[in-house]
Amino acid sequence: MAPLEPYEKIFISQEFMADPHGQIGCDVCHGGDPVSRDWQTAQLGLIKDPTYPDPQGACGECHGEITSGAKDSRHYTIAPIRRSIEKRRGPANSAVQAALTQAYENHCSQCHASCGQCHVSRPAYVGGGFLAGHHFQKTPPMETTCASCHGGRVFAEFTGLNAKLRADVHFGAAEMACNDCHTAKQIHAAAEGHATRFDIATRPRCENCHPDAAQGTNHEIHREHTDTVACQVCHAQAIKHCFDCHVGTDAKGLPYFKCKRTQLGFKIGRNPKRTAARPHTFVVLRHVPIATGTFDAYAASALRAFDSEPTWKLSAPHTIQRRTPQNASCNNCHGNPELFLKPADLRAGEVTANTGVVVPAELQPSRIETTPP
Repeated sequence: MAPLEPYEKIFISQEFMADPHGQIGCDVCHGGDPVSRDWQTAQLGLIKDPTYPDPQGACGECHGEITSGAKDSRHYTIAPIRRSIEKRRGPANSAVQAALTQAYENHCSQCHASCGQCHVSRPAYVGGGFLAGHHFQKTPPMETTCASCHGGRVFAEFTGLNAKLRADVHFGAAEMACNDCHTAKQIHAAAEGHATRFDIATRPRCENCHPDAAQGTNHEIHREHTDTVACQVCHAQAIKHCFDCHVGTDAKGLPYFKCKRTQLGFKIGRNPKRTAARPHTFVVLRHVPIATGTFDAYAASALRAFDSEPTWKLSAPHTIQRRTPQNASCNNCHGNPELFLKPADLRAGEVTANTGVVVPAELQPSRIETTPP
């Protein structure tokens, strides 16, 4: 995302002063000395984002119902990423843990969100800058907030920015925005105790808007596949996969990451997290940006329990279409081994990690010789 000019980042409009938030003194939220006429002393102790890491002090007095859960939400804590790294780390080792903590602070924790970095400014991850002269946006614009952190894969897929792929039908045809599915209740929900976003009760679900399809009452094919195949297996296009991500710091100590390979593709695998709410045998998988040597710049062989989680993970693609290559005919999926994640698709070093999600030949649906009506 293009950086903003300095004057675009700091402009406070006259109209903002009439806003309820503008009636609150700057120092109430940001600190500093409101009496001093010297800008250097006036800004001593200035808090750039008073809503992070705990939003209660700045927003809780008026928005306590929201902030009480928001401080423990995935956007604030990035907890699932931290837990995944710790799980791959294996048994505690003080030296390795210290190295991974530093790596996490340098490369992962920066992509958090806060009240201010959604409702007032762009996220600090992309350089910050006001959205509209310090006006508080009840519904943040997805192009400059959601896309700042989710732009590499999900936002590009949803809006059709990837070559040769149509925009998700919810964006292209229905003109929906992120918040039409990802409600404030879900985004602000406390996520403590949830291993992944799929475990949160308020997460978006296809059946919320398509109950007949989900229950199989509107089509024979839906009835036959309801508890076996996730909706996205038939109704999603290709998604982006990232491989061989490595992180480190340059000669000046500035953190960087480099991803050797990304590719668009579509892979069906076995469901690694089957629950009553997700009973499906087959789901869409996405390769996440992790490799055995991702953190080697901080500690050699830091991910000693690398095999504790798959590198091909359960995905909820934002590339939905009613008609897709795999549902154009039954045998585009049945008897088509290229669609399924096979042992041969795995690279050395990730075979054991993905044992539970690959689909061996004997588990792949066989070709249908007689086309059903």
